[in-house]
Amino acid sequence: MHFDVVTLFPEMVIAAAECGVTGRAIERNIVSLSAWNPRDYTNDRHRTVDDRPYGGGPGMVMKYQPLHDAVNAAKLAGSATAKVVYLSPQGKPITQALLAEASKVKQIILVAGRYEGIDERFVEQDCDDEWSIGDYVISGGELAALVVIDAVTRLLPGVLGDEDSAQQDSHSDGLLDCPHFTRPEQIAGCSVPEVLLGGNHADIGRWRMKQALGRTWQRRPDLLKKKILSAEQEKLLKEFIVELV
Repeated sequence: MHFDVVTLFPEMVIAAAECGVTGRAIERNIVSLSAWNPRDYTNDRHRTVDDRPYGGGPGMVMKYQPLHDAVNAAKLAGSATAKVVYLSPQGKPITQALLAEASKVKQIILVAGRYEGIDERFVEQDCDDEWSIGDYVISGGELAALVVIDAVTRLLPGVLGDEDSAQQDSHSDGLLDCPHFTRPEQIAGCSVPEVLLGGNHADIGRWRMKQALGRTWQRRPDLLKKKILSAEQEKLLKEFIVELV
């Protein structure tokens, strides 16, 4: 899979992507990454990529032409069927389901905006989708692009050491993850739950599902409203609530 990032700070994206899971995936040629600077596609000696907004107001707006040409260069270097995504607070919220669909695409071009925003005509004519990493504002789309790259990369076959890891993460099945414990068995008077020490995998699986359901009920009840629970899951959630009380 190939990622392209259209950004005014290509060195920021490339350097961060060299670390951790994404970096190892790049080393193993499971994914590849290119960064495209809109300044390289300007036509004036100042390499101008922004201008004042029509109608007045604070800030500057990124110009259409440098972004358009940078995206076209990325397409020419890769696939004609590349998916172009603009990362902005106005986009659809990124979910695990959206990322799973994105992992099936061969090339994703992520556009990292800056300043007050980008010319809306670029969004309408050049972008296939608009995604948001949350209901807050950051200084630019580079961090959002890195979030997407990391989240999609870990879903690709062969990236994680254990193929089941991605399937057990929070949100992979619409629930938050269960609590995890490691050595030592005792820390500051707190013990590892006994069920995890018994070696009965059926009991452990049941406990983990109960905790995942309970934690989601406590922290993200909105997720439970979207999920149809099985009879067994309904029973486990009721057990969790009773035990909590």
